[in-house]
Amino acid sequence: MKVKQGDLVQMLAGKDRGKQGRILDARPRDGKVIVENLNIAKRHTKPKPIRDQNRMGGGSQMTAGGIIETPVAVPVGNVMLVCPTCKLPTRVGYATREAKGEMIKVRVCKRPGCGQELDR
Repeated sequence: MKVKQGDLVQMLAGKDRGKQGRILDARPRDGKVIVENLNIAKRHTKPKPIRDQNRMGGGSQMTAGGIIETPVAVPVGNVMLVCPTCKLPTRVGYATREAKGEMIKVRVCKRPGCGQELDR
């Protein structure tokens, strides 16, 4: 995956097409990412009592019920990284640079005329 947690991405498909958000969680094994405030699903939940660890008396506490909105994972192919310098969605390329005597692989913007590093 060429995107990682904290990157700003733009949605390419789905009900939130064209909107931008930060990646909260990346799941490389599944090929999916969770984007902040995008692809929100509503779940209807009932109030349930919280199970106590110590099982000692006391009042029973309840979890809140109602309609809960949670972000749902999106396939990584439906998002595109936004370059921080040119502020446009871009494909990601790789380049090597030397730092402290070692070669480091860095992500770069593939837009013509930009080519800036994405990792700062």
